[in-house]
Amino acid sequence: MEKERNLQDSPGKGGQAKQAIEEQARSEIKDVFKKFRQPIEIHLFTAPGENQAYTEAARQSIQAVSGLSPKIEMKEFGLDHPSAHELGVEFAPTLVFNPGKVKVKWLGAPVGREGLTFIEALIMLGFGKIGVSQDSEKILKSLNSPREVMVFVSPTCPYCPQQAVNALKAALARPDVVSLEIIDIQAFPQLAEKYSAFSVPLTLADEKLLVKGAQSEELFMLSLKELQQQTVFIPDNKAEEIKADLVVVGAGPAGLTAGIYGARKGLDTVVVEKGALGGQVALTPVIENYPSLTQVGGKALVEVMVNHALEYVKIFPEEEVLEIQPGSPLTLTTTRRRFVARAVLLATGATPRHLNVPGEKRLGGLGISYCSTCDGPLFKGKKVLMVGGGDSAVTEALHLHNLGVRVTLIHRREALRAQDNLVKNLTVNQIPVLYNTQVQEIKGRDRVREVVLLNNLTRKASTEKADGVFIAVGYEPAVDLARKTGVELTPEGYLKTDSRHRTNIPGVYGAGDAEGGFKQIVIAAGQGSEAALSVFEDLVNPYWTRERRITS
Repeated sequence: MEKERNLQDSPGKGGQAKQAIEEQARSEIKDVFKKFRQPIEIHLFTAPGENQAYTEAARQSIQAVSGLSPKIEMKEFGLDHPSAHELGVEFAPTLVFNPGKVKVKWLGAPVGREGLTFIEALIMLGFGKIGVSQDSEKILKSLNSPREVMVFVSPTCPYCPQQAVNALKAALARPDVVSLEIIDIQAFPQLAEKYSAFSVPLTLADEKLLVKGAQSEELFMLSLKELQQQTVFIPDNKAEEIKADLVVVGAGPAGLTAGIYGARKGLDTVVVEKGALGGQVALTPVIENYPSLTQVGGKALVEVMVNHALEYVKIFPEEEVLEIQPGSPLTLTTTRRRFVARAVLLATGATPRHLNVPGEKRLGGLGISYCSTCDGPLFKGKKVLMVGGGDSAVTEALHLHNLGVRVTLIHRREALRAQDNLVKNLTVNQIPVLYNTQVQEIKGRDRVREVVLLNNLTRKASTEKADGVFIAVGYEPAVDLARKTGVELTPEGYLKTDSRHRTNIPGVYGAGDAEGGFKQIVIAAGQGSEAALSVFEDLVNPYWTRERRITS
């Protein structure tokens, strides 16, 4: 019963604020479902004694939404029913949407983060509107051969709904050529093993790897067309131009806070984010040092932050800034449009640092992970190594241990850098730690099989069997855009800013992890507010014009 209850809980409860958000969302969903114009038929295929917890979770999810609209009809069959063979259903539980009209199967239960994907699917089916962009529509129309798509997801993954919805849009817009299976790795670890889906989201087309990670809608459609991952999409038509006082690049704690403070000072402010909203916070299992919240899941904190920011600013997710042209005004070119701004705040954060050892790049996503929240559940009962010695590494090691993963911590020094209470928890939970040890090589032909370790004191190498390697050895500042723009960097590679977060380029500011210093959520948020206030004061009385008058 405990397992079934956990399956139905959304990950990361964040107290009363999150509960209020969920209640409001349910009310809004009910209002939307009442307006459905087209019938939706969901067939649930089950089998006695097989995946019962997931079966019950799937059954309850469907019953819950069918009670919100008379247009939704549920039918349940066993795997021995003739329709299971006709539809190619082999596993239980499997959901089939509108059989005979579209080719969409869901292997598992729409719980956790994947509940969002489920709601999106019902809305598209109920209204008969897919809602793809004009560019995506053009790409889909050009498909002239079948595509069998599989998207591997996890209920705890913040990126998965984005990729699953992309695939749903393709399957519903072109049911004549695109079929889709959404597969929950927790419900069907044997399928994840078969297709080497050791990091989610992972997308296959015709049983071949298509994409690791999540993409924007247009990039997904282009990847599907080309049958290989695409990284840049430039729209054929001229991008829409948006004018703003302040464009914030990055939607982590610094960027979201800057957006709130900028808008509250009366600045027309927008936030642009190429990846998942919340940045690294969304990937943090548990946060215990954020003021006013004794303990909160990273995703829950992000949800509160994003909802707060949306009260003040427009957020443009899944949109990458490709270029910033300095001047008055500044011009930003993104993968979708152009922004013209009086000021730009770079809150681009930092990305996980790699070990840069043999095998790491080749086995990325095949047992090597930088996110225990996303990929940890797949390794339940298996042995993994967690590399690192700071707060992040220890927190993730404890998270993996609580998931039932046999984890050993690897640290290159003789003492951990993590907080004392975290280190004590390692001892309490009897998690082994190998000190003065570093990873020399990660081996495995099709996935991680073993790791070569080097003892820094004895200089002796040893080989450790492992099913996975989780890496948490710090972050690299995401400053490629700043470097390309001409922003000066510190010797350590971070944004070089003054006490008011100004860079060397007039009108361009920095905040958060991209500036360096302590990598803490509360510090990033504080820097975001400081930078936004500096922007406001400088736009009222530009320092660059004052300096010009003084020198002249």
